[in-house]
Amino acid sequence: MKLVCVLRRALAVLIILGVSGAHAADDTIKVGILHSLSGTMAISESVLKDTVLMMIADQNKKGGLLGKTLEPIIMDPASDWDAFAEKARELLAKEKVAVVFGCWTSVSRKSVLPVFEQLNGLLFYPVQYEGEESSRNIFYTGAAPNQQAIPAVRYLMSKDGGQVRRWVLLGTDYVYPRTTNKILNAYLANEGVAPEDITTIYTPFGHSDWREIIARIKAIGSEGKPTAVISTINGDANTHFYRELIAQQVDAGTLPVMALSVGERELLQVGASALAGQFAAWNYFQSIKSPENDAFVKLWMDFNEQRDKTTNDPMEATFIGFRMWIQAVTQAGTADINAVRQAMYGQRVKAPSGFEIVMNTNHHLSKPVMIGKINTSGTFDVVWRSINPIKASVWSRYVPESAKLTADWTFPWICGGCAEPTFKE
Repeated sequence: MKLVCVLRRALAVLIILGVSGAHAADDTIKVGILHSLSGTMAISESVLKDTVLMMIADQNKKGGLLGKTLEPIIMDPASDWDAFAEKARELLAKEKVAVVFGCWTSVSRKSVLPVFEQLNGLLFYPVQYEGEESSRNIFYTGAAPNQQAIPAVRYLMSKDGGQVRRWVLLGTDYVYPRTTNKILNAYLANEGVAPEDITTIYTPFGHSDWREIIARIKAIGSEGKPTAVISTINGDANTHFYRELIAQQVDAGTLPVMALSVGERELLQVGASALAGQFAAWNYFQSIKSPENDAFVKLWMDFNEQRDKTTNDPMEATFIGFRMWIQAVTQAGTADINAVRQAMYGQRVKAPSGFEIVMNTNHHLSKPVMIGKINTSGTFDVVWRSINPIKASVWSRYVPESAKLTADWTFPWICGGCAEPTFKE
């Protein structure tokens, strides 16, 4: 009899613990963070992990989401592209996260894409990229080529940009630079630039010895035609590249470099005052004057206890994506991925850029385009910006096989890359 009572008590305890565990789970919404905190990409990605943590802390201070606490689940793929897929599967299948904010390089995004599609996860990808991709499981909050790369080249071709006529397309050897340069080659050809006036150079991740490449670029620039470099270098290789530009006294007035993957934070590692006059193209710069940006920078400084006041474009893109996800969950009344995906279309956020940003049914944003020039203090002065936000073109009209494709995920029109939307019953 005593044994029966003991067993009953034990069973009751287990039931209570089980119920408590269920209540704990019911009171929490898990948010996945998938960024490299070590390896060659840590220089760029680590701060995005902190940006998501900042947004989670801020939301929890407001009472959480749907009455529940947001719980961050952090994974470090350590700049290993295969590890991104493994960590993504762990976040979705084991941790059961409601959403993931993560990836920087396109190779990491392409590594996780089939995992998110197979397990029906939701990824917010916060970095400029090459376009030519549309997944119903990814929301792309960085720039497509028509929101960054093409306007950057167009600016340099203008009178204000130096009327450049010869181009060096310099990038890290992976999918984003190669596809972006394919689009830029097609665009430049469309603008009448001869093939002999376009030089393309690729280097591996982490490349550190830039002496010969910089010397070669200087030689190209000395041949009489106004010349510029379009840089799609990624990761810590940028630090070595810019230091070599300084060492070889490359003059921005005669050989401008337009960076598509370098912002304020990467330049902190270089001593950017010596790079005054060089360019970057983004959708946001920290130097922008707007009440929304003042609030964003203050939020960041308060979060890190005033140790760091530097923000950049991918941080803003993370901020926009997180705010839109919060709004979509609130609108749907649930964190269920299918419901949130539908609620995402048309979400609007007044962004730190000072513009109202909208999520379109192609899973990309309408964003402003800005050209920044490095000043003597090592920050960017905005020298040109679009009047209004520009809607992302997922498939480039300059690439023949892409020009006819459509991306529209509006139900019942379901299409990521087809000539005509597919009707779904």
